[in-house]
Amino acid sequence: MIEKEHLVKLANQRMPFGKYQGRTIIELPEPYLLWFAKKGFPDNELGFLLSLALEIKINGQEGLIRPLKVSNS
Repeated sequence: MIEKEHLVKLANQRMPFGKYQGRTIIELPEPYLLWFAKKGFPDNELGFLLSLALEIKINGQEGLIRPLKVSNS
């Protein structure tokens, strides 16, 4: 089940490794998420968030996530 906490993490948690290290999960490009889906998402919370981000992008719902970004100012 998707919780609000997951959506907030999508908007704020950063990719810990790889080509897009440092970008928030929701900012990852769809082709990268599709590549990860083909390769296999990690079997942990990060994998869940990556698969959720892909589902949100496929359905064009990124706009629902952006307002959840915590301001660093």
